[in-house]
Amino acid sequence: MRLPEPKHDSDVSLEESISNRRSVREYAEGPLTLQEVSQLLWAAQGITSPEGGRTAPSAGGTYPLELYTVVGDVRDMTPGVYRYVPDGHQVVRVMSGDVREALAGAALDQSWVKEGAAVFVFAAIYERTTGRYGERGIRYVHLEVGHAAENLCLQATALGLGSVTVGAFDDGRVSEVLGLPEDEVPLYVIPVGRRQ
Repeated sequence: MRLPEPKHDSDVSLEESISNRRSVREYAEGPLTLQEVSQLLWAAQGITSPEGGRTAPSAGGTYPLELYTVVGDVRDMTPGVYRYVPDGHQVVRVMSGDVREALAGAALDQSWVKEGAAVFVFAAIYERTTGRYGERGIRYVHLEVGHAAENLCLQATALGLGSVTVGAFDDGRVSEVLGLPEDEVPLYVIPVGRRQ
């Protein structure tokens, strides 16, 4: 599914987004739009140069991250799990059905995970980076997911949405809920919803 083109400017400054970004764990009723999901995915991992450079830096351009959207309440998207494909700015549905409640269970029953209209999950294929940098590559992967997650959270703030980063979860259960391939390790769970 090809996503709407992301916007490259807005009336909200970067400084304003940084100043207003907070962890938001309670959300108002109402769906996200497909344009908002598109913008969030682009901010986290979108391609921004003809050479394939992305919005977040990656050690040696190894791009170990995979980004998933767990859709529960998004206009023009069927509930399910979607993998983001930066090339072509599109998503591929890898699982049908709303799995937010199961994901919240895997995240130690943190209720905000099931209450976000969508949940963004970063996973990593470490070998893409450690294959070049050895054990040091593990550090680089962790730095990269921090860059990408902050981009997503700042973009959510600029859109008037709330988000919270969640690192407390059972890796195996998250992988099972999302049907992740064996070589992918979940690193971050970020619910996003309308601010109250």
